Amino acid sequence: MFRLRLTALALFASPVLCLAQTDEIQVYDASIAEKGKWNLMLHNNFTPSGIRTPAFPGAVISDKAVVGVAEWAYGATDWFEAGLYLPLYSLSHGPQVNGFKLRSLLVRPHADDHKFIYGVNFEFSVNSEHWDERRITSEIRPILGWHLNPIDIIVNPIMDTSYTGGLKSLDFAPAIRVAYNFSKNWAVAAEEYSDYGAFRDFYGVSEQFHQVWGVINHTFRWFDIETGAGHGITAASDKWTVKFMISRDLN
Repeated sequence: MFRLRLTALALFASPVLCLAQTDEIQVYDASIAEKGKWNLMLHNNFTPSGIRTPAFPGAVISDKAVVGVAEWAYGATDWFEAGLYLPLYSLSHGPQVNGFKLRSLLVRPHADDHKFIYGVNFEFSVNSEHWDERRITSEIRPILGWHLNPIDIIVNPIMDTSYTGGLKSLDFAPAIRVAYNFSKNWAVAAEEYSDYGAFRDFYGVSEQFHQVWGVINHTFRWFDIETGAGHGITAASDKWTVKFMISRDLN
């Protein structure tokens, strides 16, 4: 099953600095595991040139860090997929476990067969002390997209929360993907991941996180891969990050 899902993005008390350390760099396109099937996706990201200042005392530093997660997903119905992220891990000054996440993904059934797609993803995160200053955070990820054969346009206007400050304190961290499909098995894409800060007080442009990516997707017989490189275009962004994701159905 070919799934182009992001990144999305973990929740942090200091989003601009911490966004670079997300375990999942992916745009969700409303594709889910088939009903009754399990899927495993392994995310791995490496930042060869990144921010060297911790977002808070004891935080993982993104520069030279490897960050990843094993994402387990189950297709409960043709419109609902349940997910578990475990373990979340990082390799910076030694291996560390960063917590775990629960996910509920609701989408238009059989989205790959439609021109207009939509859905929404909810994540509930339990974070380790070195990963986030706040123990409990969540993500709300609306999904909007258009399959305009051979071009796909996908938008994820992501909102993060740490359950403090009400709706105005939601952090706005959108992700966008524009892909060209050479065939059912090959695609190239441009992606952009951002963090503007809380709705009540957006950061200045230089303090916002903006990273643009070049991405390749390929479907093999037994598994799918997504790989790419991202370049930060603001001072608050990691200069370079690379990602590699591999997934396959387990039954």
